[in-house]
Amino acid sequence: MDTCTKSGVIGGTLFSAIFNITWDNIVFTVVMAAIGAIVSYFVSLLLQKFTKKKPHK
Repeated sequence: MDTCTKSGVIGGTLFSAIFNITWDNIVFTVVMAAIGAIVSYFVSLLLQKFTKKKPHK
């Protein structure tokens, strides 16, 4: 493929994808990302609690 064809295919794909993204999809993605970040944070806190080494006396 030459450069002109590649840029046409990439541009057409991006252009068509932009118009198929709705606000519902964007809101859903933001909410799911926030839930994932919160769950990840609490799981890391839980794992730190369980893996913390006890000091030797």
